[in-house]
Amino acid sequence: MFKGTLAVFRRELAAYFATPLATVFIVIFLFAMGAFTFYLGGFYDSGQANLGIFFSFHPWLYLFLIPAIAMRLWAEERKSGTIELLLTLPIPLSAAVIGKFLAAWVFAGIALTLTFPMWMTVNFLGNPDNGVILASYLGSWLMAGGYLAIGSAVSAGTSNQVIAFVVSVVISFLFTIAGAPLVIDALSSILPLELLNTVSSFSFLTHFNAIMAGVIDLRDLVFFGTLTIFFLYVTAVLVDLRKAG
Repeated sequence: MFKGTLAVFRRELAAYFATPLATVFIVIFLFAMGAFTFYLGGFYDSGQANLGIFFSFHPWLYLFLIPAIAMRLWAEERKSGTIELLLTLPIPLSAAVIGKFLAAWVFAGIALTLTFPMWMTVNFLGNPDNGVILASYLGSWLMAGGYLAIGSAVSAGTSNQVIAFVVSVVISFLFTIAGAPLVIDALSSILPLELLNTVSSFSFLTHFNAIMAGVIDLRDLVFFGTLTIFFLYVTAVLVDLRKAG
């Protein structure tokens, strides 16, 4: 299985850089991160040498940028007919699912890594807590993996990339805002406290904000890990069902 996963991973990662997709995505990602941080977030006006403002925009940018990566994972294969070739290779279905996911996740990680000038900037301007920044980068990457897994499952269920993108954004949005004060306040009058806490526990914001505070809690790692594994399992089931159909 490892060799199969590695083969698919290499194939998919190379495919990103074989087209202008990688360059376009990375440029848009870096430009959007800079614009949100310096202009909308008022980074310099805050007078603080930390990346809290920078990371606070990650969930909202990922909400649209990550589904743009994920929508092609399976929908494009199905539309072009290459999915039959992929599934006839002597590798387990799980290897194909994991390999495609890891390639997209590493690609997102490369884009995230290229924001390192932000880290250098705050260290030049002051003395930030680099441990907190490192934890935030880790949390951001884990969150990107969660969004990708959701997008992968949606992409596996359709051959239309536009539909895959829209549905992925909607589902990801629900997971993002589940713990937002506005949502909790709106539901507090109709749901008991235990159920409210359950809803909040599914929020990307809740877990990412905890990591942004510099506390890498096992519960947050388990949340992102479990959610990612669950949606990758759903991906495999959907691919198998549609293959059988």
